Amino acid sequence: MQGCASASAQNTTTMTPTAEALPRYSIAESYGNPSAAPYRFRARRFQHLKPLIDAVITEKGHCRIADIGGTEYYWDIFGSYVTDNPVEITLLNIDAPQVRSSKFISTKADATDLSSFADNAFDIVHSNSVIEHVGSWDRMSRMAHHVRRLAPVYFVQTPSFWFPYEPHFRFPFFHWLPEQARAELLMRFNLGFGGKRETYDAAMRGVQSTYILGNKQFKTLFPDAEIVREHAFGFTKSLMAVRRAD
Repeated sequence: MQGCASASAQNTTTMTPTAEALPRYSIAESYGNPSAAPYRFRARRFQHLKPLIDAVITEKGHCRIADIGGTEYYWDIFGSYVTDNPVEITLLNIDAPQVRSSKFISTKADATDLSSFADNAFDIVHSNSVIEHVGSWDRMSRMAHHVRRLAPVYFVQTPSFWFPYEPHFRFPFFHWLPEQARAELLMRFNLGFGGKRETYDAAMRGVQSTYILGNKQFKTLFPDAEIVREHAFGFTKSLMAVRRAD
């Protein structure tokens, strides 16, 4: 989960928080803690992304990256790589946040409608833990369509449905439960990044803010990519769709 790439992305807090309802976890803090497991997994995934960027730089002398739903602090995980290399990263989010570094361009955009950008407008499209937040299968298909046309190379990551621990709500087996059961849990407990929900409406919006994908679904969205599986504790923890240059 990164920035807000679509209107439905990360719609996990739809209330005025009370002391009881304040989220237990912070997304930004999870990116800034090198000892945290999510930080280590993201850093490890960079070993799949880095060769793609390096190859473009070798060929063209620079690399233009579109990061759908991306944030500047996500790239901080990779140390000085961004500052030390000729890359330009365009962050595409519903509400374009300010950025500190001149290496980044923050642009207002919806992940499911990037028609304002021409085909191959970028060298690489990157997206980390975003597609599961954009909404229905139709909306995910639209995002995947834009990913595939905006650059000859792309790297898209999403959590795996078959991993028993749900990473957004920080609760085992959560995504395997019926929606009604998940809504009840969100009203009773302070789970994940959204906090305890005070109304059933808020709980259902939280439940439907995330749709975890399985391997066949992900491969269907990205048929021209290699699907790389990230493993933990004997399970597939996340999926990475990687399309390399011809």
